[in-house]
Amino acid sequence: MPDRLIGEGPAARAILCTLAILLVGLLLVLPLAVVFGEAAAAGPAAIAAALSSPDAHAAIRLTLLVAAIVVPLNTLCGILAAWCLARFRFPGRRALASLVGLPFSVSPVVAGLAVVLLYGSQGWLGPLLAQCGIRIVFALPGIVLCTLFVTIPFVAGSLLPLLEARGQSAAGREEDEAAATLGAGLWQMLWWVVLPRIRWGLAFGVLLTNARAIGEFGAVAVVSGRIRGETVTMPLQVELLYNEYDLPAAFTLAAVLAALALLTVAARTALEARQRAAERAGEAAASTSAWAA
Repeated sequence: MPDRLIGEGPAARAILCTLAILLVGLLLVLPLAVVFGEAAAAGPAAIAAALSSPDAHAAIRLTLLVAAIVVPLNTLCGILAAWCLARFRFPGRRALASLVGLPFSVSPVVAGLAVVLLYGSQGWLGPLLAQCGIRIVFALPGIVLCTLFVTIPFVAGSLLPLLEARGQSAAGREEDEAAATLGAGLWQMLWWVVLPRIRWGLAFGVLLTNARAIGEFGAVAVVSGRIRGETVTMPLQVELLYNEYDLPAAFTLAAVLAALALLTVAARTALEARQRAAERAGEAAASTSAWAA
């Protein structure tokens, strides 16, 4: 009956499923298999040499440092932005909501060029910062600024639909009214009432932010200057090694990045499963309470 209602017979379903599997295999599985295969073909000695080189250590340290700075900052900003947009109505709200998602439509290279034009030695603010001894471009601050820009939408974008749905639900309004009656302020309500309800969405946004911060290439390539041992992150190090025809080292680091991406996918799947389980448990508890009442 569902097939007849939808208009898809067994043949159409088989064709669609086959096409989907082929596309996923060609675009995702096959490239990953090539990366891991080339890295494994290099042998244990080449893998150990690639991971133990000073340049690789510096690239890994810088990548982790940038992620350690960007993820907490964007988590805080994303929570506040989503909370503000979902809870309050004010002039320019729609424009602000659109700006939060702007990095999705702007090329990371454009973001890098904007940072160079603002903070470079010939930029608008570069000479003034240079007089104060502050260096943005070709240094860690420029990499952090670009990574902050490209990762802004993830936490806010994950939380905004959840907060809006909560605000429109009767249960959410009752929780807020109960908290206000008990004397909870705005920040106490956010910390003790709202965040526990959206913790899985928050974890999902933080996970995506971390993954993008580790793998960002375009914007960082513009502002880093690619100074070995100083401003080269893991994606940039892969490109440098590949251009120098050091393929074993390039594929080894690429395999590390791919493994981090697969771990992100696995963690995302686990979080979604936990969120669905929590939602089913909440619905079951609500139905039980209603039946008992």
